[in-house]
Amino acid sequence: MRWTAFNGETGRLRPQPDGAWISTVGWTDKPAKDTLSSTDCATGDITFGGQRGKRIAFDVTETRFDAGGVPLVGRLVMPRGQGPVPVVVLLHGSETDSALDGNPLQRQFPAEGVGAFVFDKRGTGASGGAYTQDIPLLADDAVRAMEEARRLAGSRVGRIGYQGGSQGGWVAPLAADRAPVDFAIVSFGLTVSMLEQDLQSVALEMRAGRHSAQETEKALALTRAGQKVIETRGNEGYEAFDALRAEYRSQPWFKDVRGNFLHLVLPLDKAQIVEGLNTTYKFDVSFRYDPMPTLRASRTPQLWVLGADDRVAPSAGSAADIQSLIAAGKRYTLAIYPGADHGMTEFEPAPDGRRVSTRYAGGYFAMMRDFIRDGRVDGAGDRYGKAVVTPPRAVE
Repeated sequence: MRWTAFNGETGRLRPQPDGAWISTVGWTDKPAKDTLSSTDCATGDITFGGQRGKRIAFDVTETRFDAGGVPLVGRLVMPRGQGPVPVVVLLHGSETDSALDGNPLQRQFPAEGVGAFVFDKRGTGASGGAYTQDIPLLADDAVRAMEEARRLAGSRVGRIGYQGGSQGGWVAPLAADRAPVDFAIVSFGLTVSMLEQDLQSVALEMRAGRHSAQETEKALALTRAGQKVIETRGNEGYEAFDALRAEYRSQPWFKDVRGNFLHLVLPLDKAQIVEGLNTTYKFDVSFRYDPMPTLRASRTPQLWVLGADDRVAPSAGSAADIQSLIAAGKRYTLAIYPGADHGMTEFEPAPDGRRVSTRYAGGYFAMMRDFIRDGRVDGAGDRYGKAVVTPPRAVE
């Protein structure tokens, strides 16, 4: 179990025999200053950090809806009341878990006066269908989810749009292009394809390891060869990939190469690759989906929130693309958080070199809330923590 505050602080919770709880800082093992000391689920009472609180009551509607013959299960969580409120449809990343069970934004946003619609994407949780990473298909499902959110909220819908993190950052702008909405938020997403993401990840790893430009080119050649094998499910390119792997295996830089999905095949022989890609990873993947044509054509105001130190979805190239679109007149806002990794989490290094997340970036949740509610963010001062904000160009 975890606790998360709207300012971005978070931690793990472990129950103790006496009914108390031990809390940590972020995902570390360091004890947190504040922790949960008592709860009463029946009455909704809680004491955290010495402060007493009570569960906020929401209007919650469970639902099932159709997405091209596939039954999807969702939930609308609305602030109590009768008047219109902004509503956000929450889109998944590449995870296979249930968003209904695990996405905390479905309650964080309603606590701030914003309705939230969350659903289990096809092949996950309570929804039907087969898991997929087919971006256009997921965008169609997102449009169906948006329609269901509108239907359930009825006259209470004010502004309405999408928020998608990671892989959801490819889905949200495409869904917004297929059916008009008021906004789209992309969190730690990309303006490039999955194949290019893999290459950018390897290039970033090589820079982090202080390897030369020549060594980086070799690592990228290995990555492209591995991508050929992955994209064809082991049917093409294995011999060329295996030859490069054998040639470079003894090189000092080889141990630093992982990529976003290259690591799936790097240690395997052909039989293992074919079996793995046709059993565990048998779902469809939009390896070559290019989001830029949609982003260039879109008329939907968008907020892009990127972590400057994201290793999974390296942000420098995407940030430059969004800045160019802003310069061209798109109503996009770019926010970059220094020191933030994938998931918009700050981190500290572990002894073995891994990154251990300590909290969500300060102001990240508030920035999304304000954009959902107002269609803009105010980059002045420290309202959104350390974020460096590039707003849309002023309309003349």
